Amino acid sequence: MQSGKKRRILFLPLLLTLLAVLVAACGGNSGGNGSSSGSKLSDDKQVYVIPESGLSDLATLDPALSTDAPSIGAIDLMFTGLVQLDDNLKVYGELAQSWTTSSDGLTWTFKLRPGIKFNDGNPITADDVIFSIDRALKPELKSTVAPAYLSLVKDSDKRFAGKVPTLINDSLFAPDPSTVKIVTSQNAQYFLDALTYPTSYVVEKSFVQKYGDTDFLKHLSEGSCSGPYQLEKYTSGKQVSFVPNNSYWAGKAQLKKVVYAFYKDPQTAYKAYKTNQLDNAGVPTANLDEARALPNKQFRQVPQLTIDYFAMNYLAKPFNNIKIRQAFALAVDKSAIEKNINKGARLATNHIIPQGMPGYYPDLKGPAGVTSTKGDKTLAKQLFQQGMQEENYTLSNFPAISVTVASSGSQSAKNLFEFAQQQWKDTLGVTVTINDEDFNKRLDDVSNTVGNGKLQMWFAAWGADYPDPEDWTTLLFGAGSSNNSLNYGMGTSKTVATQKQIQDLMLKADVNQNATERISQYNQIEQQMVDDVAWMPVDQRTLSYVLKPCVKGIVDNAQDQIPPQDWLKIYKTSDSPCANTSAY
Repeated sequence: MQSGKKRRILFLPLLLTLLAVLVAACGGNSGGNGSSSGSKLSDDKQVYVIPESGLSDLATLDPALSTDAPSIGAIDLMFTGLVQLDDNLKVYGELAQSWTTSSDGLTWTFKLRPGIKFNDGNPITADDVIFSIDRALKPELKSTVAPAYLSLVKDSDKRFAGKVPTLINDSLFAPDPSTVKIVTSQNAQYFLDALTYPTSYVVEKSFVQKYGDTDFLKHLSEGSCSGPYQLEKYTSGKQVSFVPNNSYWAGKAQLKKVVYAFYKDPQTAYKAYKTNQLDNAGVPTANLDEARALPNKQFRQVPQLTIDYFAMNYLAKPFNNIKIRQAFALAVDKSAIEKNINKGARLATNHIIPQGMPGYYPDLKGPAGVTSTKGDKTLAKQLFQQGMQEENYTLSNFPAISVTVASSGSQSAKNLFEFAQQQWKDTLGVTVTINDEDFNKRLDDVSNTVGNGKLQMWFAAWGADYPDPEDWTTLLFGAGSSNNSLNYGMGTSKTVATQKQIQDLMLKADVNQNATERISQYNQIEQQMVDDVAWMPVDQRTLSYVLKPCVKGIVDNAQDQIPPQDWLKIYKTSDSPCANTSAY
C-alpha cells in the first residue's frame, strides 16, 4: 500500500511476538486513551474529526482503485470483504462466516454470514461478491492494484488484458446466494492475505449497474455500502463525512459521524488539534517533545510496518548502471536523518522488509556489503567514478537528475529531501533537482512509470498490506507486477540476468510450503535487491500522534488501520480536553 497510509497462521506467532516487543518499547496504546472518569456524551456530540494533512481531496472512494492510505481509510469505513484483518493483524471472516479449500489448495469455498445487507437494505449475495472481484479486473476500469492483489485468481491476467469477457463461471462461481467459490492458479501461502486488500471488497451489483462504474460513488448514501458507515457528504477541498450504516451486520456504530477534514499541511493540523478543532493529529517532528508532555496520555507512538525509500528507475539513465545506483545509496547518511531530522521518531534502515514482519532478515547487508546506515562516502565516490567510466560519463555530460517527491507540506519531509540533495552534491558532485508534487499526482506519476522511463527518481513509502514477505517482494518487484514502477528485471543493467533469476525465485518462494525454506528464499531475494538498490530504504516509520482523552476504544496496531467491527466500540466521553465538533 502506498503510504501517506496490508498471514498465514503459520507466521503469526513470530509476527505478534515481534510486534509486542516493539509496541512495549515505544509505549503503544490500546483500548482507550488513559483512564476515564467522564460520562458518555450524547449522540449529537458523538462526532469524530480526523485530519487529512497535505491533501485537498481523496484519490478515490472506489475499492477497486484503492492504492493509498488516505483513500483506503475512507474505503474501509464503507466497504468490507470476505475476509479482513483484526487488531492483531490476523485474517478473520468478515462477510464470510467460514471457508474451506480443496485438497490441491486451488479451490476456495466461502459461506457468507446469514442476513448480511447493504445500507439500502438489500441482501449481500454471492453474486455481489463475484461481480465485485470481476469488476475490479475490468480493463475499462484501469485499476493499478487489481492485477497484483487478485493475481492468484485463475485467469485474472486474461480478464485484465481483455482476452476473456468475464471470470464469472470461469474462476468465480456463485452456486447459491450464500456460497462463493474461487479457483486460484496456484496453491499459494498468501491467498487469504491478498483478499484482505480493498480491491476485493464487495460493491452492490444492481447499484453499480444502475448508476455506472464511476457515478455509483456519488450515491453511497443510498446503497452499496457493506461497512459500518456510509457516505454522508463530500465537499471537495474541505471534508468528507460519514454516518452509520444501520444495516451493518455486526451492529450500530456509537459515533454518529466521522469526518475527514482536509488540511494543507501537518503543522496546520497539529495547531488545530491544540485549539480543540480536531480529535487527533499527527505530530510534526519539531513538536514531538511538546506532544510527549501533553497531559492525560494524549501522545501515542506505535511502530509501523512502513518503509520510506528513494526509488531509481532502471529504465532511466543514469540509473541503469548498478554502481551509480550504489553510489547514490551510500552517499546518504541515514543515521543523521534519524537523529537530526526525524529526531528518533523513525528508525534508520537498509531493509526493504521491515522489522516486525515475517521474513525480516537481521543479517542483511547494505549495498556493496556496507552494514552501517551511515553509508560510506569513500566507497560511494569510488563506485560513482567506476560507473561513470563504464557509461562514458563526465560531470559535464552526466544526465540531469530530478527526484519527484510529495512533501504534503511537511517541513520534516522537506528537510530530508534537501539533506539528501546536499549529500549527493557534496559526495558525488551531482546536483539533484527536487520536484515537489501534489500527493495524488505523484501517485499517478509513479504508477505510470511501469515499463518506461517517465520518472527518473522518486521518494515514496510502502506500508504492509498483509504480514507476509510476498507483499514486499513479488508484489512490488515481480516480473509483470503492476507495482514494479522502478522496472526491476528490465533494461540493460549488468545484473539484469540476476534480477530475472531473483524474480523466478520469488515465484518459487510464494508457493513454497516449507516455512523455514520459504523465509530463507525471501532473505536471499531481499539481499540481492538491496545490492541492486531496487529501493534505497531510508527509515522504518513509527506513528506519532495525539488523541483527545475523550475518545475511547481506539486500538493501535502496526498497520494503522481500524477493523470494521472496532468502529462499533469507539465513542466519546466528557473527559477533557475534547474537540469542539459543533461545526460539523
